[in-house]
Amino acid sequence: MESLKDQLIREKLPKHVAVIMDGNGRWAQKKGNSRIFGHQHGVTAVREVTEAAAELGIGYLTLYAFSTENWSRPKREVDALMSLLVSTISSETKTLIKNNVRLNTIGCRECLPASVLKKLEDAEAKTSENTGLTLVLALSYSSRWEIVDASKRIARDVQNGKLNVDDIDDNIFSEYLATKGMPDPELMIRTSGELRISNFLLWQLAYTELYFTEVLWPDYRKEDFYEALLDYQRRERRFGKTSQQI
Repeated sequence: MESLKDQLIREKLPKHVAVIMDGNGRWAQKKGNSRIFGHQHGVTAVREVTEAAAELGIGYLTLYAFSTENWSRPKREVDALMSLLVSTISSETKTLIKNNVRLNTIGCRECLPASVLKKLEDAEAKTSENTGLTLVLALSYSSRWEIVDASKRIARDVQNGKLNVDDIDDNIFSEYLATKGMPDPELMIRTSGELRISNFLLWQLAYTELYFTEVLWPDYRKEDFYEALLDYQRRERRFGKTSQQI
């Protein structure tokens, strides 16, 4: 029987896939463990999906790792998440380099603990020359934060005479977003059965295909990723046009 991977049409793969990695806490609770236990096991899913995307030649993979709203979670969980982030980046940097993966981050960098920021900057520097997949971690990120931040910087540039108000359009606004220089995602995957976007890439998802799965993130594997890509390839993307115009 033909594998899911073999069924994929390489020429029709999305250039950018975004993922809301949801379900770590529920996965852990089902097993009678703490939420951080689920976050720890979610690292395996990150590794699987990153490898799958790199092997397929997908250009960008953006993972929603930590939202600005997540700072309001119990301090113990937040501290454990930050510690896990540091250790994971440290242990995975060599693998990223070996697999020609470039690491990038979007979000409020100044909101991150110094130890996390240092590891991120070190990994970004060490992988900056890689030319394969760009792995984007959305850390201390939310779309409303991003849009407000962009609006403030646009206002400053208008005020300082660097930008004319009448020149502002979709393209100019996109240049002020955290995802500057990246294509918008063609596919957004959310795990765990939740049917919402949760303040993630609201501007960029305007014409993105949305895919929801019941699989909890720690259980997510390459075959699940291929299944989402196959579903994407079966869809007709019209961008406001009729089927006859496509």
